[in-house]
Amino acid sequence: MQRRTLLGAALAGTAVALTGQLPAYARGLPPLNETALREAIDPLDPSVSGALVRVEGSAGRWRGRAGVADVRDGRPVPWDARFRIGSMTKAFTATAVLQLAAAGLLDLDAPVRRYLPERLPEGYTGTVRHLLDYTSGLQGRALPHKDPEWFLEHRFDTFEPGSQVLWDETPPFDPGTRQVYGNVSYIVAGLVIERVTGRPYADAIRRGILRPLGLRNTFLPGTATAIPGPHARGYELIGDRYVDVTRANPSLQWAAAEMISSTGDLDRFLSALLGGRLLPPRELRAMMTVPEGGTHGCGLTRFWIGELEIWGKSGDRPGYNSGMGATLDLTRRLVYSINPLKMGGDEQPAVAQKVILATLT
Repeated sequence: MQRRTLLGAALAGTAVALTGQLPAYARGLPPLNETALREAIDPLDPSVSGALVRVEGSAGRWRGRAGVADVRDGRPVPWDARFRIGSMTKAFTATAVLQLAAAGLLDLDAPVRRYLPERLPEGYTGTVRHLLDYTSGLQGRALPHKDPEWFLEHRFDTFEPGSQVLWDETPPFDPGTRQVYGNVSYIVAGLVIERVTGRPYADAIRRGILRPLGLRNTFLPGTATAIPGPHARGYELIGDRYVDVTRANPSLQWAAAEMISSTGDLDRFLSALLGGRLLPPRELRAMMTVPEGGTHGCGLTRFWIGELEIWGKSGDRPGYNSGMGATLDLTRRLVYSINPLKMGGDEQPAVAQKVILATLT
């Protein structure tokens, strides 16, 4: 299909206002601007093929979608679409680790070597907490996994857990002294979960999060390549050709970025997490403790928009970019999924930025 066809009338957006505007209680939170939300996705930026937005909370509710789920038939993005959530997986993995700490099965301030002595050299002093807040100093293999050529060649490869880590590489800084965001610490956190429980790390997430919350649209695929159930397909635009990148083996990302979910499930998860239903107070405080000079806690990120404090997480995989965020009182919550047509790069898609600003300003 030619690009001009996809980006024509098929990209008309659909929006549903679920309630009127309600009083907001979070400091600095404006009334919900449904017009701005609608305009953020309609007309849809030509750099993406689809968008799905959910705003929830007592300060106003709204749902919107735009674009297509499939460029071949032009069908709209499903309201209940499932999508690859990328690094939002880290919030689930961190929660599982903190639940094990609350149960007394591991110590956040114990050296990682206590749990993985055969993996790490004797001189390594990083703790489990350092894994979760990205201050471990551990190094990972440099693989261009967001480069289209590399991705298309290796998208179905299987990577063994831990093969992503340069275990004997000397950290560039003392653990705990600098925050450097990345996947490697969460790969190691997944291995710690498995050593402590004697089970696959995914079982801890299913047992401690998915089943108690009834998250039936959330999956840990392992080496499975498909997105089960309703979903928008992901594409890489190469010239005027749409290359379908929906199917991929996510084992390279594993405990850092492998999961699949939906806007409804992610809203329920974030609400339960910030609402104290998944972690006791001590562990929730640990999750929301940001190291000096950093922006990330343990699996969640703190954002400031003016005086408004937001906690959440973003994530991306080829063909998919997503995010979730909420005010601390949960009066306004946002979950979105966008299908960018170009993988790679660290900048958030312009559509995502527009959606976030329309929701929170």
